[in-house]
Amino acid sequence: MIPADPDRVIATARSWLGTPYHDQASLRGVGCDCLGLARGVWRELVGPEPFPIPPYSRDWGETGPREVLGEGARRMMIEVPLAEAGPGALVLFRMKPRAIAKHVGILTGPATFLHAYERLGVIEEPLTSVWRRRIAFAFLFPRR
Repeated sequence: MIPADPDRVIATARSWLGTPYHDQASLRGVGCDCLGLARGVWRELVGPEPFPIPPYSRDWGETGPREVLGEGARRMMIEVPLAEAGPGALVLFRMKPRAIAKHVGILTGPATFLHAYERLGVIEEPLTSVWRRRIAFAFLFPRR
Protein backbone atom coordinates (compact mmCIF):
# COMPACT_ATOMS: atom_id res chain seq x y z
CA MET A 1 0.00 0.00 0.00
CA ILE A 2 1.11 3.52 -0.78
CA PRO A 3 0.42 6.12 1.93
CA ALA A 4 -1.94 9.02 1.33
CA ASP A 5 -0.46 12.51 1.07
CA PRO A 6 -0.10 13.79 4.68
CA ASP A 7 -1.15 17.33 3.69
CA ARG A 8 -4.36 15.96 2.22
CA VAL A 9 -5.02 13.87 5.35
CA ILE A 10 -4.55 16.94 7.55
CA ALA A 11 -6.71 19.20 5.36
CA THR A 12 -9.47 16.59 5.32
CA ALA A 13 -9.28 16.09 9.09
CA ARG A 14 -9.34 19.85 9.71
CA SER A 15 -12.52 20.12 7.65
CA TRP A 16 -14.17 18.27 10.57
CA LEU A 17 -13.17 20.94 13.14
CA GLY A 18 -16.17 22.08 15.13
CA THR A 19 -18.22 18.95 14.47
CA PRO A 20 -20.10 18.23 17.71
CA TYR A 21 -19.32 15.11 19.73
CA HIS A 22 -21.83 12.31 19.27
CA ASP A 23 -21.06 8.76 20.41
CA GLN A 24 -20.65 6.28 17.52
CA ALA A 25 -21.62 8.85 14.86
CA SER A 26 -19.58 9.83 11.80
CA LEU A 27 -21.12 12.80 9.97
CA ARG A 28 -19.02 15.91 9.39
CA GLY A 29 -20.70 19.01 10.79
CA VAL A 30 -23.42 16.92 12.43
CA GLY A 31 -21.70 14.66 14.97
CA CYS A 32 -18.92 12.15 15.53
CA ASP A 33 -16.79 10.51 18.15
CA CYS A 34 -13.05 9.92 17.78
CA LEU A 35 -13.47 6.76 15.71
CA GLY A 36 -16.21 8.43 13.68
CA LEU A 37 -13.76 11.20 12.80
CA ALA A 38 -11.23 8.64 11.55
CA ARG A 39 -13.97 6.80 9.62
CA GLY A 40 -15.11 10.04 7.97
CA VAL A 41 -11.58 10.98 6.98
CA TRP A 42 -11.16 7.45 5.57
CA ARG A 43 -14.31 7.78 3.45
CA GLU A 44 -13.16 11.13 2.03
CA LEU A 45 -9.59 10.00 1.33
CA VAL A 46 -9.88 6.32 0.48
CA GLY A 47 -13.52 5.46 -0.24
CA PRO A 48 -16.20 3.30 1.37
CA GLU A 49 -15.41 1.68 4.69
CA PRO A 50 -14.22 -1.90 4.09
CA PHE A 51 -16.29 -3.45 6.89
CA PRO A 52 -19.07 -2.40 9.27
CA ILE A 53 -18.04 -1.15 12.69
CA PRO A 54 -19.80 -3.08 15.45
CA PRO A 55 -21.14 -1.19 18.49
CA TYR A 56 -18.41 -0.45 21.04
CA SER A 57 -18.25 0.67 24.65
CA ARG A 58 -17.14 4.12 25.76
CA ASP A 59 -15.07 2.67 28.63
CA TRP A 60 -11.52 4.03 28.29
CA GLY A 61 -10.40 1.73 31.11
CA GLU A 62 -11.52 -1.41 29.26
CA THR A 63 -9.05 -4.26 29.49
CA GLY A 64 -8.90 -7.49 27.57
CA PRO A 65 -6.69 -9.85 25.62
CA ARG A 66 -7.32 -8.17 22.24
CA GLU A 67 -6.50 -4.71 20.91
CA VAL A 68 -9.69 -4.54 18.85
CA LEU A 69 -9.10 -1.01 17.55
CA GLY A 70 -5.45 -1.73 16.73
CA GLU A 71 -6.33 -4.99 14.98
CA GLY A 72 -9.01 -3.27 12.91
CA ALA A 73 -6.66 -0.48 11.85
CA ARG A 74 -3.96 -3.01 11.00
CA ARG A 75 -6.38 -4.72 8.56
CA MET A 76 -6.83 -1.60 6.44
CA MET A 77 -4.01 0.86 7.13
CA ILE A 78 -0.21 1.00 7.07
CA GLU A 79 1.25 0.48 10.53
CA VAL A 80 4.37 2.51 11.34
CA PRO A 81 6.68 2.52 14.36
CA LEU A 82 5.67 5.17 16.89
CA ALA A 83 8.99 6.99 16.38
CA GLU A 84 8.14 7.38 12.67
CA ALA A 85 4.60 8.72 13.18
CA GLY A 86 4.47 12.22 11.75
CA PRO A 87 1.84 14.66 10.53
CA GLY A 88 -1.06 12.86 8.87
CA ALA A 89 -0.66 9.69 10.95
CA LEU A 90 -3.60 8.17 12.78
CA VAL A 91 -2.62 7.42 16.36
CA LEU A 92 -4.39 5.20 18.88
CA PHE A 93 -4.18 6.14 22.53
CA ARG A 94 -4.20 3.88 25.58
CA MET A 95 -6.01 6.16 28.02
CA LYS A 96 -5.26 4.18 31.20
CA PRO A 97 -2.34 1.92 32.12
CA ARG A 98 -2.94 -1.71 31.14
CA ALA A 99 -6.14 -0.76 29.27
CA ILE A 100 -6.62 -1.43 25.57
CA ALA A 101 -6.28 1.46 23.10
CA LYS A 102 -9.66 3.20 22.91
CA HIS A 103 -9.05 6.75 21.63
CA VAL A 104 -8.09 7.96 18.15
CA GLY A 105 -6.43 11.12 16.89
CA ILE A 106 -4.73 12.41 13.75
CA LEU A 107 -1.35 14.14 14.01
CA THR A 108 -1.46 17.56 12.35
CA GLY A 109 2.08 18.71 13.14
CA PRO A 110 5.10 17.66 15.17
CA ALA A 111 3.36 18.81 18.36
CA THR A 112 -0.36 19.01 17.50
CA PHE A 113 -3.20 16.59 16.86
CA LEU A 114 -6.87 16.60 16.05
CA HIS A 115 -9.51 14.42 17.72
CA ALA A 116 -13.14 14.30 18.83
CA TYR A 117 -13.54 14.74 22.55
CA GLU A 118 -16.71 14.45 24.61
CA ARG A 119 -18.34 17.84 25.30
CA LEU A 120 -15.81 19.60 23.01
CA GLY A 121 -16.39 17.95 19.64
CA VAL A 122 -13.64 17.89 17.04
CA ILE A 123 -10.72 20.02 18.22
CA GLU A 124 -7.05 20.52 17.41
CA GLU A 125 -4.75 20.83 20.38
CA PRO A 126 -1.15 20.45 21.54
CA LEU A 127 0.26 16.94 21.66
CA THR A 128 1.50 17.35 25.22
CA SER A 129 3.73 14.83 26.97
CA VAL A 130 0.60 13.48 28.69
CA TRP A 131 -0.98 12.69 25.32
CA ARG A 132 2.29 11.58 23.69
CA ARG A 133 3.00 8.91 26.30
CA ARG A 134 -0.46 7.40 25.78
CA ILE A 135 0.13 6.64 22.07
CA ALA A 136 0.04 2.87 21.60
CA PHE A 137 -0.17 2.49 17.80
CA ALA A 138 0.40 4.60 14.68
CA PHE A 139 -0.94 4.08 11.16
CA LEU A 140 -0.93 5.86 7.82
CA PHE A 141 -3.99 6.19 5.63
CA PRO A 142 -3.47 4.40 2.31
CA ARG A 143 -3.81 6.24 -0.97
CA ARG A 144 -7.09 5.62 -2.82
